[in-house]
Amino acid sequence: MEAHLRLSAAAAEFPVISFGTGSLVRLPGPTITQPNVYSFNTTSYNQMWEELASKDERLYRSNGILNMLDRNRNLKWGPERFQDWVPGLPRVDHVSKGDKGALGTEAGVVDVIITCEERCWDAVVDDLMNKGNNLNRPVHVFNVDIKDNHEEALLGGKAILDLANALNEAAVEQRAVHGSGGWENGTGAARQSFDERVPDILANWQEKNPNLPALWTLAWL
Repeated sequence: MEAHLRLSAAAAEFPVISFGTGSLVRLPGPTITQPNVYSFNTTSYNQMWEELASKDERLYRSNGILNMLDRNRNLKWGPERFQDWVPGLPRVDHVSKGDKGALGTEAGVVDVIITCEERCWDAVVDDLMNKGNNLNRPVHVFNVDIKDNHEEALLGGKAILDLANALNEAAVEQRAVHGSGGWENGTGAARQSFDERVPDILANWQEKNPNLPALWTLAWL
């Protein structure tokens, strides 16, 4: 969610959707064998915050969970699961009374997907294949490996923003040269030129961020 925050607040105003890939949302509990477990798509960040604050506010504030949930609930309504996402299906704001944030409003299509853990990258690539490429729309899938702690998340979020900016600049340049026709299905000259530039963009980014191992593949929605 740090990357979501960075991207959504960027000058380029990137439209951002964020997901998890596991079966359930798991947050640290009072012991390692007692996690707090929630369902994707049906439990809001505000509900999580209120429940944990009522259980043990001192514990969950000291370990940073309440601060994290407070940030998250101001970004979106609640956690969503990537495998439940339907590409091409537009969505509108989904705000329950008393809940902050929203699922967001977007057209249901993306040009870039970025994960922060290799197992999530594998899950996303596998799921895109399982979804059947119904839109016949190319999508670049990156993984930027980030350790799960606050300091690394801040550094990783900035690096992901740098990557997004480099990709966006290349896309803008190619559209200015070739026009935007055929961008969605990858047949236009602008989109094809952009796609060809992506490996070099990633290589340049990786040179600047050698401590953040990255993966990339071209998939289809």
